[in-house]
Amino acid sequence: MPWKRHRLRDAEVWAEVDAAGALITDEAGRVAVVYKREPNAKVYRAAGRNLGAAADATIEPDLGSAAPAPAARPGAPAAKPSAAPRAKANGPARLGDRLPADAVHVWTDGACTGNPGPAGLGVVVLDGSDRKEVSEYLGHGTNNIAELTAVLRGLDLVADRDRPVLVYTDSSYSIGVLSMGWKAKANVELVAEIKDAIRRFADVRFVKVPGHAGVPENERCDELARAAITRRR
Repeated sequence: MPWKRHRLRDAEVWAEVDAAGALITDEAGRVAVVYKREPNAKVYRAAGRNLGAAADATIEPDLGSAAPAPAARPGAPAAKPSAAPRAKANGPARLGDRLPADAVHVWTDGACTGNPGPAGLGVVVLDGSDRKEVSEYLGHGTNNIAELTAVLRGLDLVADRDRPVLVYTDSSYSIGVLSMGWKAKANVELVAEIKDAIRRFADVRFVKVPGHAGVPENERCDELARAAITRRR
């Protein structure tokens, strides 16, 4: 299949397209992309909505041979190779939306007694039949710190960064500062750390969960977070 030059965040990539130059997406809306213009380059999957047209929308018939490098301006220094960035986090989905079938499911929740006060987090990671649970006391903090740190712990437990990851949270604040462009007025360093972790994955999506509404894994994460506070106290 042919490949066409596109932009993915601040990087130039080659995306798989059909004969007419249109992106070829899978059932989850993801597109095969490569960062390296060379034979046998590693293929990643990125959400098609994150791809934009490149200024030079070149189409390469076959990446079995090296794709042409963009022409340099006369007298311009040679570009230095850089690490390929990953796809950014997408906007939030909701329970019931059509979501990737092969995703790793990361359920998260934070709890705080007093806000600020003793804080804890709960995480449940589901990958097929594999289940991991974390119950961690965080010391004195705020509810937002607990919610954000739960997301970070959950991502740390996912080993395969090429698979889509669904992060479930009932925290509108976490979703806002991590995937919707909200400016973090507090917890700036923590938010930056989580965004850096997200960039290491091919596809991270947040799923908004109604809190204390009987959603089993969300309720379990809440139990784990509060149990951590109770044990420590």
